[in-house]
Amino acid sequence: MGERWRGMSAGAASDGDRGERRFGLALSVLLAIVLYAVIVPWVGGVDDRLTDFASARQAPSGQWWFGTDSAGRSLFVRIAAALRTSLIVAACAAAVSTIIGVLVGAVSALAGGWVDRVVMRFADTANALPHLLLGIVIVALFRGNALAVVLSIGLTHWVQVARIVRAESSSLREREYVSAAVLAGASRTHLLVRHLLPAVAPQALIAVVLLLPHAIWHESTLSFLGFGLAPHEPSLGTLLEEARTSLLLGGWWTLVFPAGLLVLTTVAVAVAGSSLRGLLAPPKPSRMPR
Repeated sequence: MGERWRGMSAGAASDGDRGERRFGLALSVLLAIVLYAVIVPWVGGVDDRLTDFASARQAPSGQWWFGTDSAGRSLFVRIAAALRTSLIVAACAAAVSTIIGVLVGAVSALAGGWVDRVVMRFADTANALPHLLLGIVIVALFRGNALAVVLSIGLTHWVQVARIVRAESSSLREREYVSAAVLAGASRTHLLVRHLLPAVAPQALIAVVLLLPHAIWHESTLSFLGFGLAPHEPSLGTLLEEARTSLLLGGWWTLVFPAGLLVLTTVAVAVAGSSLRGLLAPPKPSRMPR
């Protein structure tokens, strides 16, 4: 029995070690991507007014690591600038969505009763609408505006966060220290700020990380379809849209490198988010073997 118990403990520890290794590897990849997106545009400079048509559509080489686009601009620099823009937009959108979801879920659980039912039915209705279609409607009103892209993503991805926070807050509301605070005359605002929001902060952090891949893909899709950022602004979506014409002329590198960075970034963020969720989750109680 002792050997079996030690084996179970060793298995749990090895799972934790694998989770830490995955998180460390994903975090290292993300750090390299962020450094590339920050340092390269700052060193190389990004000016869409500067063109060199004599160097247009140059294949990757020692001089042009990622090749050049149709205007002769270095794709190594432009992809870094595009990645920086996409990451900033995605991070802001994920933060907006998480803030909305946390507030809606916490207030719904704290209010309870008919308020809770109405809010959850509204969340179900919002979740039933196609996110991409609703996002296109929002950005079409302010085409080419980065703020519109952030709002279109943030206003369409808060439902899952609200449900998770509502479930966690409903559980916390039944805890003894919360009941003691209610009996002591604490207001709902006090309960929300002092007890519920700090308790769901780890869930909010995980939600921000897990929403980043969705936000990056949505920003790229909206810009690729022409509803997101302006065509002259470098983002992963606008570069992929430009690659459609170059690809027909043999410029495969104009698609491969931005698409590869898009996939690598989203996979690294997704792995980091899932690993972080496993690391922050409370350990499951082990059952003594009979």
